[in-house]
Amino acid sequence: MNRDRFAYLPVILLLVFCGVAAADQTLTPVPGRPVAPDFSLPDTSGKLHRLSDYRGRPVIINFWATWCPPCREEIPSMNRAWRVLREEGIALLAVNVGEEEDAIFVFTADYPADFPLLLDRSGEVIGQWPVKGLPTSYVIAPDGTLAYRAIGGRVWDDAALLRMIRRLKE
Repeated sequence: MNRDRFAYLPVILLLVFCGVAAADQTLTPVPGRPVAPDFSLPDTSGKLHRLSDYRGRPVIINFWATWCPPCREEIPSMNRAWRVLREEGIALLAVNVGEEEDAIFVFTADYPADFPLLLDRSGEVIGQWPVKGLPTSYVIAPDGTLAYRAIGGRVWDDAALLRMIRRLKE
């Protein structure tokens, strides 16, 4: 009986973690600023995106999945941020992990996204990045290094976050 009391503990901890992470509107500097692992992935339209093609400007990389509640919650703010950032030469790429295009198509009916949604069907790309859970995002500096990390959901059009990202262009 005592074990039954703790059966929901992992779920409760996950919900608490997601709530805390979503409330934290900061980006954490990545120690040592390693070079971002390059990749080549198709988007939902079939166009290939190579990370190295974005060198010379800041890039936000977001790892996500349709089944992830905090991922779903941050999509609208990412869309709002994208409307501003694309005019400033800052890229935003959302890498879906392990799902088929049909699942993403259904998802975008409820959560439209104007920025590129890339398909990492095999999970090979996420395996090359230091991702511990979803959503996890990285902000890449124009020189191709990992400048910032965000574990958990964010409100991407938050003024403080946008300032941090814009500073990378200076």
